[in-house]
Amino acid sequence: MKPIYLRFMKILIILLSLWLSISKGQTNHNSNDATRGTVGSSYFFYQHSEYPRDCHEVYAQCSATNSSGVYLIKPDGYPNAFEVFCDNSIDGGGWTVFQRRVDGSIYFNRTWKEYKNGFGFQSNEFWLGLEKLSFLTNQKKYEVRINMENTAGLAFHVQYNVFRISDEYGDFRIIAVGEYSGTADNYIVFCPTNMEYGNCTCQATCEDPENVMECQTSCTEEETCICREGFLKKGEDCVPPSSCSCYMEEEGVIPNEQSRVNFDCTSRCQCQANVLTCDNTYACSSDATCEERDGVNQCYCNDGYTGDGQTCEVVATDCADIYNAGITDSGVYTIKPTDWTGSPFEVYCNMTDGGGWTVFQRRVNGSEDFYLGWNSYRDGFGSPNHELWLGNDKISNMTNHRNYQLRIDMVDRNGSPYYAKYDLFRISDENDNYKLVGLGSYTGNAGYDSMNWHRNRPFSTRDTDNDGWNDYHCAERNRGGWWYGQGYTYTGSYCKTSEGYCDYWPLGSNSCGWCAYSNLNGDYDSQTRGTNIHWSGLSGYDCNIVYTEMKIKPV
Repeated sequence: MKPIYLRFMKILIILLSLWLSISKGQTNHNSNDATRGTVGSSYFFYQHSEYPRDCHEVYAQCSATNSSGVYLIKPDGYPNAFEVFCDNSIDGGGWTVFQRRVDGSIYFNRTWKEYKNGFGFQSNEFWLGLEKLSFLTNQKKYEVRINMENTAGLAFHVQYNVFRISDEYGDFRIIAVGEYSGTADNYIVFCPTNMEYGNCTCQATCEDPENVMECQTSCTEEETCICREGFLKKGEDCVPPSSCSCYMEEEGVIPNEQSRVNFDCTSRCQCQANVLTCDNTYACSSDATCEERDGVNQCYCNDGYTGDGQTCEVVATDCADIYNAGITDSGVYTIKPTDWTGSPFEVYCNMTDGGGWTVFQRRVNGSEDFYLGWNSYRDGFGSPNHELWLGNDKISNMTNHRNYQLRIDMVDRNGSPYYAKYDLFRISDENDNYKLVGLGSYTGNAGYDSMNWHRNRPFSTRDTDNDGWNDYHCAERNRGGWWYGQGYTYTGSYCKTSEGYCDYWPLGSNSCGWCAYSNLNGDYDSQTRGTNIHWSGLSGYDCNIVYTEMKIKPV
């Protein structure tokens, strides 16, 4: 028969009962003819003036009946009489019941005071009270019986021929328990040391202290002995973590096939086949920091470096470094340019045309607003894999530490591709307004060299006018951020919207202005000439450029 574990079985009724260790047939010294109580009654009227001291004496005084029920008793020395439930239905009767569990209707997780005084209802679930029980068990020699029934309806009991507890000064300690007898041996299995009875759940083990692997398997039993809280399964036993083979001071138990680093990063221990080995030469690189991240303590490379923390290497300075390292797929990567004092940042690396191009501008569909202020163009905006301006600070830093070439790709509404390449590209820093100080020779199929006129021009934005033209603010007129310069105004029929060139912005019905041969950061698909994305010589009368990408690569 499958054993039924004691702790979590559904107990239909438990009778913790008291019985005199004298012959059950002996007549009590208070025996008298009396009116007998019935089940559920609250009072018992005795012909004798003294109250019986327990249910055994109640049974003896009322020998004409064997009805179980609620009666009044008064143990020796106890100040007042109180009600108890007397069970006369089992083993000769006269059992004083001091605990009963039936259906969970009474909450038993209570305070010391409540267990001392008692709680619940005699007719259902209750605890008589430790103080009453102490007086009861110290006036005579008693035995205790525990009746139980499991969920399958099987009834059994355990019994001890001596039972006594101390008073409150002794913390109501059990001071005497006699010999065991009963019928529970085939039903009760006591859990081993450090284990408790519970439903089959994922248990942490010495090999897997975080129970990740164990939780991936389903339990086959509904009832079992499991490790108590704070203990781990080791074979068939439950042990404290310090008894596990891969226990590490400060870090606890290391899961099998994993490693941990101590708090000051001077030792790394690894658990292999449940054997712990430690490397006490573990140390952080001078470019790393010992700290905890996401619950893992180890050496971590500082910003701008990559590696395992013991060895740290500088992050790639540009997309050319990434390409030269054998990575040939276009995509988003992290770089840290030479002498860049900020954190590493993401860029889009275009690996076509020889690879290694770092993209700093892209226009695709107008989802990003490019009519922004100085700080936005200085710091950058947009997304590396969509529309963006990388940031003048970053572009300046990169182009002043190496010689870079520039490639500009453009596509018109008809899907026709164009490109312009310059064998040198450099801009100054913010103190010099990011001036276009270096622009090499032009090659490509984009027609006119529309960047040449912008050579040595400072950068301007809608809130910072550096174009040198007192009469007009080119960044406002062209609605972008660019290397604008002082241009011209015209009067004539070609200034009309229907006839005028794309790079002219209107001043009136018959006049227009001009201050940029190229304006790749203008409004996307604008209906107002001069504010559009344009490249003179390519767009001509039609402002039809729908895609641009500007990128640099070391020469």
